[in-house]
Amino acid sequence: MPGNTFGSMFRVTTWGESHGPALGAVVDGCPPGLTLTADDIDSELAWRRSRDDRVSTSRREPDQVEILSGVFEDRTTGTPISMIIHNRDVVSSAYADLKDLFRPGHADYTYWHKYGIRDWRGGGRASGRETVARVAAGAVAKKLLEQEGIKILAYTLALGGVKAQKLNFEAIHDNSLFCPDPDTVPKMLARLQEVKAAGDSVGGIVEIRAQGCPAGLGEPVFAKLDAMVASALMGIGAVKGVEIGSGFAATAMLGSEHNDALTPSGFLSNNAGGILGGISNGEEIVARVAVKPIPSIEREQQTIKASGDPTTLSVKGRHDVSAIPRIVPVCGAMVRLVLADMLMQQRAIR
Repeated sequence: MPGNTFGSMFRVTTWGESHGPALGAVVDGCPPGLTLTADDIDSELAWRRSRDDRVSTSRREPDQVEILSGVFEDRTTGTPISMIIHNRDVVSSAYADLKDLFRPGHADYTYWHKYGIRDWRGGGRASGRETVARVAAGAVAKKLLEQEGIKILAYTLALGGVKAQKLNFEAIHDNSLFCPDPDTVPKMLARLQEVKAAGDSVGGIVEIRAQGCPAGLGEPVFAKLDAMVASALMGIGAVKGVEIGSGFAATAMLGSEHNDALTPSGFLSNNAGGILGGISNGEEIVARVAVKPIPSIEREQQTIKASGDPTTLSVKGRHDVSAIPRIVPVCGAMVRLVLADMLMQQRAIR
């Protein structure tokens, strides 16, 4: 399988490259009758757009979607929804000196060995630019989840070693980093500017919460809800780790501490992160992702040419200092796609 399609009943195929004419997504399996407009999708794409030169690339893409099919009179028809987002601010010449080199930390080397050819313009299909199509698809899934009262929150928990000390969900969209702790934002920005001045990059942690998810979603044994959430999030290029609920902290806990006791009024804790046996238990679903540092840095690095000869390089051009904050809405979109798919599967069972 080419690996460009995600989902079982609510299926999404993305296409396009970073410096190609356009990117897009096809959503198949969306039920009919949902209210959906280009504005609904554009509003989600706006959160992913580069907006702050202190932390993001100076590439300015308008990211306005055109819906080509599957919607009539602002309502979904039940047929495939095809969406296109044109690239408007492309400067491929910045990559001309890199076309015969393998950039450390990028997929250049592996794409070359897999396909024998690669699009060197901004990373092609392996670029973070590809995620714009995922956010567009996630906007469609959002409309379905809203009908069920399911809400997704995604935010920056840590960035460059600076961690949020409190969670004020009302503050997430009040700052450019999507951080729920306003007092920590200046420290994060200072860290980003320090690293940018050094020609380097940083990573961080994004946390995602699904609120209002009913019990019963998930398909054992090989399509467990937590397994699908992990798969969706690990499918994002910059993500190198995923944990659900208490995650790795569970390794230092006793069973009596980790088990979420049940009472007639519900669970007393949520170490399971809202999932038991691969099936949602009605509690808040909580996941965290480890985001690696952006590999495009100005600091000189060792590498090799396509010929195998050793060389060094310094990556110039327009790059983020960190995948955070622009990866935050991507994480939220991928969790939406999983829950939409699981919701459709549960409807089929019932």
